Amino acid sequence: MNGAIDIGMGKSARRAYDFDDLSIVSSRRTRDAADVATTWQIDAYEFEVPIMGSPMDSVSSPTSAVALGRAGGLGVLHLEGLWTRYSDPTALLEEIAELRDDQVHRRLAEIYATPVDPGLLGERIRELRDAGVVACGAVTPQRARSLMPEILSAELDLVVIQGTVVSAEHVSQTASEPLNLKRFVRELEIPVIVGGCGSYQAALHLMRTGAAGVLVGAAAGSTSSTARVLGIGGGQATAIADARAARMRHLDETGVYVHVIADGGLRTGGDIAKAVVCGADAVMLGTALARAAEAPGLGWHWGMGAVHPTLPRGERLRVGTAAPLDQVLFGPAADPTGSTNIVGALRRSMALTGYSQLKDLQKADVVVRSP
Repeated sequence: MNGAIDIGMGKSARRAYDFDDLSIVSSRRTRDAADVATTWQIDAYEFEVPIMGSPMDSVSSPTSAVALGRAGGLGVLHLEGLWTRYSDPTALLEEIAELRDDQVHRRLAEIYATPVDPGLLGERIRELRDAGVVACGAVTPQRARSLMPEILSAELDLVVIQGTVVSAEHVSQTASEPLNLKRFVRELEIPVIVGGCGSYQAALHLMRTGAAGVLVGAAAGSTSSTARVLGIGGGQATAIADARAARMRHLDETGVYVHVIADGGLRTGGDIAKAVVCGADAVMLGTALARAAEAPGLGWHWGMGAVHPTLPRGERLRVGTAAPLDQVLFGPAADPTGSTNIVGALRRSMALTGYSQLKDLQKADVVVRSP
């Protein structure tokens, strides 16, 4: 094992790194921030900023997804979330914001017990399309097959198949027909982004399904307690670098470039820059966008892992409201924490290290900070 560390006589491990462990090394030149481009293109769709909104009900509503799209990013609506279960979940979102901590998991499980309404699902997709932005929605692998007819009928542009850990091969002795992701993805006529994953082998197998992009991040988000509950997770910077190696191998084997999208552990523009240096083409943001005034969570943040009725693997976090979305993305920043003007910080990082394109920034060196 490369770089193996003995943790005992019978087991070795590899050291993994998070973004806080790394620093980007400046190059021999700097640039003007005005000369830096942050555009990102996946399949036929080009975006001004390499940012996807996380498909969490505290982050993405039809309104906030449209707002992110108009700002140059990609809003992703969870097609199994509150907006496809209730015609107007506003009162429920207000209730969730007012819950005591000891009430959260039980009440969330009750709220999300209402089934997804296929007709409402199609209506939400058409809301995004009618607004003139790229319509993107997320489903879980468990529901992807059953919901796909309505998704395709509503003409979704991009679909995300997302779970805590998603594999190309799911083995089951009880399911009548486990989802064969490779066959399923190749049968679809729209681009698919799949994930999450956290290793070289998992990323490579997901790339071989025919996906246009792979989400990298297993239990990496701030709301996730999967690492504590299930013991699964790893350094996000290392996971992205491993996925980068998988992308290189897949490109060499097939000539097809699959986008690596960092999902989780990203709080500031500096984190985004480090993710790109490690190999990401774009990022999926949760907490940073949950703090926008337009976010439906009203200053609270939670994911689908928090709503599981028997084994919740997520927290409801108080993140507060930092600023309107435009200010969160493009500033001006009102404090030095990096929670606002995150795109401006990314551009400044690129300029100060001498790189004008995101693909160029991937070539930058990094150093590991001393413990």
